[in-house]
Amino acid sequence: MNIRSLRPELADTVRLSLPIVIAQLGVVLMGVTDNLFVGRLLGAVPLGAAGLANSLSFLVSSIGIGGLSVVSAMVAQANGQGDKAGINRLFRAALRVAWLFSFIFGGASALVAWFFEWFGQTPEVTQMGREFMLILSVSTVPLLFFTATRQLADGLRQPRVAMTITMSALGINALFNYLLITGVGPFPQLDLNGSAMATLISRVFMALAMLAYVYRSRLFRPFLQTVYNQLPTTDQVRTILRLGLPGGLTFFFEIAAFSIAAVMIGWLGATELGAHQIAINMASTTYMVATGVSTAGAIRVGNAVGMGDVISIRRAGIAAFLLATGFMAVCALVFFTANDFLVSLYIRNNPEVAQLAASLMIVAGFFQLSDGVQVVGIGTLRGLTDVNVPTWITLFAYWGMSLPLGYLLAFTLKMGAVGVWLGLLIGLTVAAILLTYRFFRLANRYRANASDSAAAPVTVSP
Repeated sequence: MNIRSLRPELADTVRLSLPIVIAQLGVVLMGVTDNLFVGRLLGAVPLGAAGLANSLSFLVSSIGIGGLSVVSAMVAQANGQGDKAGINRLFRAALRVAWLFSFIFGGASALVAWFFEWFGQTPEVTQMGREFMLILSVSTVPLLFFTATRQLADGLRQPRVAMTITMSALGINALFNYLLITGVGPFPQLDLNGSAMATLISRVFMALAMLAYVYRSRLFRPFLQTVYNQLPTTDQVRTILRLGLPGGLTFFFEIAAFSIAAVMIGWLGATELGAHQIAINMASTTYMVATGVSTAGAIRVGNAVGMGDVISIRRAGIAAFLLATGFMAVCALVFFTANDFLVSLYIRNNPEVAQLAASLMIVAGFFQLSDGVQVVGIGTLRGLTDVNVPTWITLFAYWGMSLPLGYLLAFTLKMGAVGVWLGLLIGLTVAAILLTYRFFRLANRYRANASDSAAAPVTVSP
């Protein structure tokens, strides 16, 4: 397979992934926006509290978000088979699962916030973080409904819908950050909690706008006909839970590794936590681009599976891996050469925080490639509805390697925050190798099975 034969795959993956990438960036840029306003207007300690609360809240909800993300690949498979009724049932089942996940993970997030002191932070960070996270717990509900509805649009290759809505919400989030942190005009001055309220307002807008567009647009009308409403969705709910929960746990294990890493860095002090938050925000921004490519890869692989096109399964995967690797290599170069400038966008009045954050950016540059490859591996395997083995791979890589090594390097070998980040780098690299191997092994198995079927003798009944 040469690069010329991959050009159509690369072009199609780029066209599909670009709106997804922009939408993903919009989601993460809300967190970046929050941190920019908090860091500039309130200082390093509120920045650390907001960053930790955001990490923990996203950690709890990540199982629900990851669990629902399998729906886009399932919709793509059904679309490849021309099954409009099946797509309708998957969408309504996803909304039912979103209700269930909202109750479970929104409640779990509030419970974690109530016991925020368990994470061993300073009293000031604990109080600020608890209040911030309680507000974020409420915003879990609209976030999951937006995610569920988005799966229909993405699976049907209409990612511009979520892109447009997310970018609009980004502007709303920035506006209300300023209004509610500072208390402009009739708006109350809520300080740090104003940033959390801005996130809640923007997520409510995202959910309502996404649902309204899907139900009113002609693009989705063939899949939302009232004749389908009588069809049961219990089997689809079970399938989403069966495939989605392992996928959600895969997402959880990675997010958990970074969240627990933030907790460990918080043990080192507020300076280290603030520096970590700046560096992880930049790394998360590039990571969201890779997740967009991963989602596009999952959709294209799933569509190829639905059509029974075994050649396109492998080509779609290769295209996704090449795009993610190329982009992350460029990001690594930027992190190496412009780390001081990037950190200055967040904070200028605390040289100690800025210097440590710039050092962490160097480590982040090294794991850009591994991070991009491993998330594409997860996505392409999701397109093959392979979710159980990737869950075990991520559990081993992140919890069996990243966290123990990070603790050893940071506290036993006295490497501090840099040691925690080196542990994350090692785990990401192991995950990237194992997930890539898993995808190509399964893709080759699909091809071998198709060849065996084609070569099998035809038996004619008398």
